[in-house]
Amino acid sequence: MSKLKPEPKYIHGQQPNIGILIINLGTPSAPTKSALKPYLKEFLSDKRVVEIPKIIWLAILHAFILPFRSKVSALKYASIWTEQGSPLQINTQKQLHELEHIIKQKHKYGENIKVAYAMRYNQPCIEHALEELRHHHIQNLIIFPLYPQYCSSTTGSTIEKVFDVLKTWRVIPSIRTINRYHDHSAYIEALKQTILERWNKIGIPDFSNNQSKLVMSFHGIPERNLRLGDYYHCECHKTARLLAESLGISKQDYAVSFQSRLGKAKWLQPYTETVLEKLAKNGTKRVDIICPGFSSDCLETLEEIAIEAKAVFISYGGKQFEYIPCLNDNIYSIECLYKIIEDNLQGINLPSLYDVEKGKDAYTAQVAK
Repeated sequence: MSKLKPEPKYIHGQQPNIGILIINLGTPSAPTKSALKPYLKEFLSDKRVVEIPKIIWLAILHAFILPFRSKVSALKYASIWTEQGSPLQINTQKQLHELEHIIKQKHKYGENIKVAYAMRYNQPCIEHALEELRHHHIQNLIIFPLYPQYCSSTTGSTIEKVFDVLKTWRVIPSIRTINRYHDHSAYIEALKQTILERWNKIGIPDFSNNQSKLVMSFHGIPERNLRLGDYYHCECHKTARLLAESLGISKQDYAVSFQSRLGKAKWLQPYTETVLEKLAKNGTKRVDIICPGFSSDCLETLEEIAIEAKAVFISYGGKQFEYIPCLNDNIYSIECLYKIIEDNLQGINLPSLYDVEKGKDAYTAQVAK
């Protein structure tokens, strides 16, 4: 059993707060082999990410994957790294700051809502972010993994890790988890407006006669996970359908695909590269591609899609490849995240300042006796 941690110093009658923890997947601290190795080790050691017998997998991981994949991944990260650091880290920090601002502006408990962010793998870690919230004496906690579609290897792993930390707390707050928002109206609207804003700048695609196609590329998972009951595949397709309907485009105007395969097992299909190759060969001149499973741009979008996928499409005869950025910290993204949080704040009530003061007075009177 884990040893319970002592609680932070508490003043009787102190105003309690609400904590919100937003969590993304993670990123190495630098685009180098030495930084990638511990990051990949933590990520690929997660039993929800790789579901094969541990003793077999650890042998493969340490003998083959870490020595070779660390170097390859470092080169990929180097191609998208910025002067400020990792795009995913930068975008998530910006989302945090914008959320703090809009919550203070709009919500009745704005001053008593404390927001922190963490990464499932690497830094800032979930334990430290939760400790930061704990020192604000939170009475309620909302756990918000930034994965729109539920998946055991992302959402499930993140929530499990949070609970692993919370079981060491002496006082556990009331907890709400946001484990999916793939069909939330604010999320669909944010995607729609992001696409329309992009099209206003580069021109609306001509969908007639298969001239253009909107491709929605989601991160892949092993097909086995679908058979075992993971909702992810269905939720990706629902997101795509709702987004297409909101844009007013037909089934013939868009395609759903899956990217980021690992290993030789069969993953969700069709694969993004295969779709792009087929479109180019069949005469599609322009492809607009968006990744609605990612809340922020990262390696899988900026390198795998904007660079590698583009090269595939062009090499097979495509003429125009337009990558539409993730929501990141744009105005539609922050409004979307706020509305989802606002929905999950319903029914949470904090003691009024008057009640807090009464509590202090009662305690003082009792001590005086």
